Amino acid sequence: MIDPSVRYIRFRRNFGKSAALAAGFRYARFEIIATMDADLQDLPEQLPVLISKLAEGFDLVSGWRHERHDKLTRRLGSRLYNWTTAKLTGVRLHDINCGFKCYRREVLDEVMIYGERHRYIPVLASYRGFRLGEVKIEHAPRDHGRSRYGFNRVIGGIFSLLTVILLTRYSNRPLHFFGLMGAGLFAVGTAIDLYLIMARVLFQEWLSNRPLLIIGTLFIIIGVQFVLFGLLAEMIAFSYRRESDYSIVETSEAGDLALSRRESDR
Repeated sequence: MIDPSVRYIRFRRNFGKSAALAAGFRYARFEIIATMDADLQDLPEQLPVLISKLAEGFDLVSGWRHERHDKLTRRLGSRLYNWTTAKLTGVRLHDINCGFKCYRREVLDEVMIYGERHRYIPVLASYRGFRLGEVKIEHAPRDHGRSRYGFNRVIGGIFSLLTVILLTRYSNRPLHFFGLMGAGLFAVGTAIDLYLIMARVLFQEWLSNRPLLIIGTLFIIIGVQFVLFGLLAEMIAFSYRRESDYSIVETSEAGDLALSRRESDR
């Protein structure tokens, strides 16, 4: 007999983990939502540990597999991934990619999940002003299934990290991101060409056989293109935004909070 408290969702095909989580979040009925991987390496018995941490005033609590029972290559790759993510995003979690997490409903109402963004829900939530917590959890050896961790997921994670950084730090000021790179390349190219001009004028050196002249000029051109690309991105960001720039906790009027949430979903 099927337990009536258990609900499931079946897709027509495999749309990926982000789609599965997004559908689960959409159909969940309660104010506190927990996620965990199906391989049971994270122990369901430890769910009360996450919930008790959430009760301390946090909006999202992530598990920390401090003693992982995985291959050495995967453990080292995970440490590098977590260190890089923490440095680039400012979110100081030891195990940001742990699938064992606990959320308050309002976090998932404001964070959009698609592509590979499920890896960075804590980063997106932190950007919206939600409080993040972390607790140590036990990690069991894998007894079921096999890991799909591979080179493709590493590349996908890198691209997703760049996307999240742009969507959090630079979503409303993309010129700061592209302009900084463009200005750096332009400065390097200008310095190279000025050096070559001085070498030609002062020391009568020939430049036709100097590949450095082409490199310097190329840096200048690419730098200008980056700046122009940043300006176009600024125009797009100004004319169309998918998410609001703020997150409201409460207002003096009960209906105002529901209105702000509807606006953030547009």
